[in-house]
Amino acid sequence: MLPLTKRSKSLLAAALLAALAGCGTADNGTEPRGGAKKEAAARPVVPKEAVPDGLPGMPPLLDPKDVYAADRPGLLSPVVKDFPSRVYVPNTNSNTVSVIDPATYKVIETIPVGIQPQHVVPSWDLKTLWVNNNRGHTLTPIDPATGVAGKPVEVHDPYNLYFTPDGKYAVVMASLDRELVFRDPHTMDRKKTVPVSCYGVNHADFSADGRYFVVSCEFSGELLKVDTAKMEVIGQQKLPFQGAMPQDVKLSPDGKTFYIADMMAHGMWVLDGEKFTTPRLMPTGKGAHGLYVSRDSKEMYVPNRGEGSISVFDFGQNKLTKKWWLPDGGSPDMGGVSADGKVLWLSGRYDSEVYAIDTKTGKQLARIPVGGGPHGLAVYPQPGRYSLGHTGVFR
Repeated sequence: MLPLTKRSKSLLAAALLAALAGCGTADNGTEPRGGAKKEAAARPVVPKEAVPDGLPGMPPLLDPKDVYAADRPGLLSPVVKDFPSRVYVPNTNSNTVSVIDPATYKVIETIPVGIQPQHVVPSWDLKTLWVNNNRGHTLTPIDPATGVAGKPVEVHDPYNLYFTPDGKYAVVMASLDRELVFRDPHTMDRKKTVPVSCYGVNHADFSADGRYFVVSCEFSGELLKVDTAKMEVIGQQKLPFQGAMPQDVKLSPDGKTFYIADMMAHGMWVLDGEKFTTPRLMPTGKGAHGLYVSRDSKEMYVPNRGEGSISVFDFGQNKLTKKWWLPDGGSPDMGGVSADGKVLWLSGRYDSEVYAIDTKTGKQLARIPVGGGPHGLAVYPQPGRYSLGHTGVFR
């Protein structure tokens, strides 16, 4: 072999570097040599699953697999931790709110409010309870720290009340006006009115990412899908049941399914909120009305107002597992679960009473006389970082 000159050595080094660079580049048009091809094939690029962004300004979920992770027993917000534990019962026919001490099962106060109070609703910031005086066209604020009612605020047709997950708006379900009214969550000044073509908007719940919510229309048997940020109806469908009357709406813990109680179909509709396709009916009992998730996110309680029972749905098993019957009957309607998760509180709509039910055994713990037509009672305080409205839907 002839000896290499200094220039030849330089040219050979450059050639080697070029060859090595070609071996390390998968898309330069050259074929990798030796084991390099096998190594590249053994490491396929796996695309990351796209995670949808949440509604801007919405507090992120504590657990992406459980929208109710903030609702565990004892997880009281610093805002509410010193509030006295009470059950606030709006009496639709008496125009009052009965206040129950859950420790004694006794009514300790009766607060006069406006005409036809329907629901007692915790505000997004947890600082105020709003009494929805439907026919009085007012909202009465109650300070949950003192139990004192403030000056009523004029709001037309407030059948029910919700709050967007970012805390930016209150959403009034103006049932007879056939409107969704977006308002300032503190002053209740009107910001945007969304007319709807269905009848009797009444209950709702928000998607896990907060970007939309599903609304039930009681009197026309329909469902709406509403874009939260745009404040626009983006979907509408008629339920496949003659005479359907959808009521409460609740999202599953995993955020994949909406459940809608129906008092005439005697069960709850199971809906894919993303696809918003035709839901299927799961029978529960006569007059299914409210939907309440247990503190461990494993079960949901479904009061059947027309037969005096409560059905228990197991999320993991995806089926009804128990049914509890009230002694001497009753008309269990709306309510909520105690802060420790041990007691389910429900109004007896047609019996002027409230029921306290053991969530472990289904045993009736108390039956408490209240005013006429008790409806959307609120158990307060409850765990959670903020309220989405109704009688207490917390995240």
